[in-house]
Amino acid sequence: MIRLDKFLAQADVAGRKKARILIANGEIKVNGEVQLDPAAEIEEEKDLVVYQGRQLASAKTVHYMFHKPSGCITAKSDLQHKTVFEYFKEEDRCGVFPVGRLDKDTEGLLLFTNDGKFEHALMHPTKHVDKTYYFWALGCIDEEKHKIIESGVDIGDETLTLPAKLKIEGSYLLTDLKQQYSYDFLKREQFKKDQMVTCGYLTISEGRKHQVKRMLKSIGCFVIYLKRIQIGGLKLDETLPVGEYRALSEEEIKQLFE
Repeated sequence: MIRLDKFLAQADVAGRKKARILIANGEIKVNGEVQLDPAAEIEEEKDLVVYQGRQLASAKTVHYMFHKPSGCITAKSDLQHKTVFEYFKEEDRCGVFPVGRLDKDTEGLLLFTNDGKFEHALMHPTKHVDKTYYFWALGCIDEEKHKIIESGVDIGDETLTLPAKLKIEGSYLLTDLKQQYSYDFLKREQFKKDQMVTCGYLTISEGRKHQVKRMLKSIGCFVIYLKRIQIGGLKLDETLPVGEYRALSEEEIKQLFE
């Protein structure tokens, strides 16, 4: 059983709010009768729902893993920037939405679904699902700064961040990284060649705006590269090319909540 307004949203007729308007205006018929109650429950496999003379079918629940590239924004559409939806086939983007978001210059694991309960279970502030990021940051992180990050830091919000997990991979001269990698951002003139870069992994259980960047900035480090590599127990499939997506397996969905 499913609410009528939710059914219409999953069938990509309209969002829940607009669906209620369509229902109130008498534009939706269920089994040949006009239905005016958005909370009316229907059986997807049995009841016949018609809008503008067209029989509707609810979209199947889908869950996608997307390997987000840098340079695109997490939005449905934008006049100035490429969006994550432009990487999806038209038939796969209907009714789906991103689970959370990644900044324009952040790469990595981004999930998409048409399942509101799935999104709620991962993103509601009370759930505290771990998210792990790999970063490069200008500056050094000594033992004291390490402890500060893991204890919770002041990033300008009303409360400190929750305790985090920080693992340092190593520290390198920017010159050495430029020799190994060809990322465009390494060519910026404001980066001095003898600057020290710390590389590592930061795991947080919140979703505050620009949180990783703000946390590292609070200890004097400036993020120049950021990639989300894991949500819950699900790791980014590194064999999935940047800019491509695929359906999650049942096992992978379970891993998200481990």
